[in-house]
Amino acid sequence: MGNKIRVLVVDDSAIVRQSLTAILEEDPEIEVMGTAADPIIAVKKIMKEVPDVITLDVEMPRMDGLTFLRKIMAQHPIPVVVISSLTTAGTEVAMKALEYGATEVIGKPSMNPDIFFQESHIMLCDVVKAAAQSKLRRRSPEELKATVQQQQPTPIIDPINPHSNPLAVTPKYTADVMLEKASINDVIISTEQIIVLGASTGGTEAIRVLLRTMPADMPGIVIVQHMPEGFTKSFSNSLNQISKLEVKEAENGDKVYRGRVLIAPGNKHMLLKRVGKEYIVEVKDGPLVNRHRPSVDVLFRSAARYAGNNAIGVILTGMGNDGAKGMQELHDTGAYTIGQDEASCIVYGMPKEAFKAGAVDTVLPLNKITEHLVQVTANKR
Repeated sequence: MGNKIRVLVVDDSAIVRQSLTAILEEDPEIEVMGTAADPIIAVKKIMKEVPDVITLDVEMPRMDGLTFLRKIMAQHPIPVVVISSLTTAGTEVAMKALEYGATEVIGKPSMNPDIFFQESHIMLCDVVKAAAQSKLRRRSPEELKATVQQQQPTPIIDPINPHSNPLAVTPKYTADVMLEKASINDVIISTEQIIVLGASTGGTEAIRVLLRTMPADMPGIVIVQHMPEGFTKSFSNSLNQISKLEVKEAENGDKVYRGRVLIAPGNKHMLLKRVGKEYIVEVKDGPLVNRHRPSVDVLFRSAARYAGNNAIGVILTGMGNDGAKGMQELHDTGAYTIGQDEASCIVYGMPKEAFKAGAVDTVLPLNKITEHLVQVTANKR
């Protein structure tokens, strides 16, 4: 029992508390140490025993979830997974929660939440495990005053098989289901540089850090960040406001060019393609790859095929191994690859797996990656 991830479930709905407890405890690595109907009760429980992870509702009596989250992150950071209802107000709250330090935000429907949790049980357990591995720091009052634009999380349910057995373990597909691995003869030789980037847990802030300092004349950048559907459009819009680059949520057929950043829409795979002398992106449905949609492996494999050694691959913080095989394929075509270092990662999973595979040329802290990319791309012109 001592090695299990101890979770405190905070929600004013008894149904949600019961459903979440049942689902999380199906996983042998997770133990629900207690539940609380509001943050005041949660504080009393935390004073007796500190959990590894908190799942937190937003709209609760006596103290709202955001206030509770701010207090935790300013005083005694604990990994928090926010589970928010899909309302207009809740969408804004969800993105503020990420800004205030929540590890993940999951959208839950206001109706039939118990059914939703059953259908999403694998994702919920994975998110809790990722949160348990995250490294947090205290946030200053100035940081916690930051506000962000409205975002809209949506339930993590597979739209391809919405009525599938909710308790069945879904197959862990590879990028083969979306695109065959290219042979040496398949790789298209081009001269235009492109940057492909993948991230997961902690990636929203890491991407923000990178794009905030990048010059306007960077090569085209294509990004897969593991996020639910509805999040990515407003996430892209918020990045567009702080970056010298044009940042937008990718649409099928969008061109990739110098000074532009395209972010894969939630719940869609994104592939890089080449039409004549131009790069474009293909946005499409498909099975979960490494249990993700969008998948970093899918993007990286397509870049290996259509950009080859003119691609620069970057893999940032995140749990799991999505992107490791794709980065290996990029590396094998002669592309230059960069991995975020362990010290600056919220979760050192994806970069670690890529490094272990021998797919990473250079390991850098987050605050050095932009400068290095500027130097590398300037040298290749």
